[in-house]
Amino acid sequence: MKIKKGDKIKITIGKDKGKTGVVEKVYKNSDKVLVTGMNMYKRHVKKNEKMPQGGIVEIARAMDVSKLSFVCPKCSKVTRIGFRIEKNKKIRICRKCDSKI
Repeated sequence: MKIKKGDKIKITIGKDKGKTGVVEKVYKNSDKVLVTGMNMYKRHVKKNEKMPQGGIVEIARAMDVSKLSFVCPKCSKVTRIGFRIEKNKKIRICRKCDSKI
């Protein structure tokens, strides 16, 4: 997967379309990522030790990677991620400004 934890992304599809955020967690097996404050859903919770009152809680759900696009930290444009091999290491690069990520 080309997107990693800490990358800045822009959402292209869904109710949060056009918003930007930072990747909090990556789920490689299911090709999904968790973005802070995005894709929030409400869940009804019964009374328990953690929530003595119970009620409605907002929870962030993981989003599919196909609904996101990467934002380059240098040129701050929405771009795709490419790879280059330098000194026997695979390095991610921005396809628009050709800089290291």
